[in-house]
Amino acid sequence: MVPEECQFTKEHEWVFVEEGNVAVIGISDYAASELGDIVYIELPEVGSHVKQMDPIGTIEAVKTVADIFSPVSGEIVAVNTDAVSAPEIVNKDPYEDGWFVKIKMNDPGELDVLFDHSEYTEFLGEQEAADADEDDMEEEEE
Repeated sequence: MVPEECQFTKEHEWVFVEEGNVAVIGISDYAASELGDIVYIELPEVGSHVKQMDPIGTIEAVKTVADIFSPVSGEIVAVNTDAVSAPEIVNKDPYEDGWFVKIKMNDPGELDVLFDHSEYTEFLGEQEAADADEDDMEEEEE
């Protein structure tokens, strides 16, 4: 799958909807690169029920630990055990081999609050500009 076919959260998770209202969830290449080398991933068990934007796991990189949030509500129907056993695949290929879970959605309407690819790209540009402004202010204070 390609990023242009996905929807995104402000927390940098992506969603790709397969047939049968099954949402595949992962993190964007931006998030993977910001985290750095990913060394550990904890994901929920198949059969778990999740709510939109609740934490569903953690991702640990060399420099930080971050929560993984569920972009949709529903039941976990698959977990990518390859990503759990070899977390570095998320850095290499976050949109294909590096997906995290598949969720049978309760309400596909929840997708309406997510970014499409162009909105997400614009959001990243705004976020990077804000980060650059913060860096400039910190340099001025020194």
